[in-house]
Amino acid sequence: MAIKIKNLDQLQDAIGVHFQDEGLLTLAFIHKSFVNEHPDTPGYNERLEFLGDAVLELAVTDFLYHNYPSQPEGQLTNWRSALVKGKNLAHVSSSLKLGEYLLLSRGEELSGGREKDYILANTMEAVIGAIYLDKGFEVANQFILRNIVVLLEEIIAQGLNVDSKSHVQELAQDRLSITPNYELLSESGPDHDKVFEMGIYFGKTLAGKGTGSSKQEAEQSAARDALKQKGWA
Repeated sequence: MAIKIKNLDQLQDAIGVHFQDEGLLTLAFIHKSFVNEHPDTPGYNERLEFLGDAVLELAVTDFLYHNYPSQPEGQLTNWRSALVKGKNLAHVSSSLKLGEYLLLSRGEELSGGREKDYILANTMEAVIGAIYLDKGFEVANQFILRNIVVLLEEIIAQGLNVDSKSHVQELAQDRLSITPNYELLSESGPDHDKVFEMGIYFGKTLAGKGTGSSKQEAEQSAARDALKQKGWA
């Protein structure tokens, strides 16, 4: 079965890479759910995602190592984590409108799969993996630099690279002699697309709230909220 995605030329223009093997690019957009309804589909994008994740990590690490020689390992790690985390990749994927090209099952389509952060982030990694296989590391590296690494200054300016949980704990212990604790306030959504709301407490006082696709992400969001509410941000 020959699977094709619509407007393939438009997609290649959008990402700035034109493939020799367009089948590789197509594979990057085949979600696992699509295969459930089209069992003769030759594959889906999870292996490319696995490869792209490693290429992305290397490209970002190489850039940070060579461009910030005076920064310690801890700072470089924070910056790298902020650049490669799912939420940032989903943002980049959305800006390139990659969701429009996804091949999804009817159920995933109806549940808003084209806009789900984790699907968009995984697709971005799969695209990177496909570029690496078709064009080599340097072209993949250039794609990463112009679409992902370019956001570093904005991430630093907004404090998105800061470990808010560690920061708020240090300040709460120093100024209030309290170690914050976190509690789950609510969770919603199906198992594959949960949204968690966590609260951060100073003693028995609710100091901030935050949501995320994991409890850890929601805790970071709650910590940022507490810093803002306390005027410590």
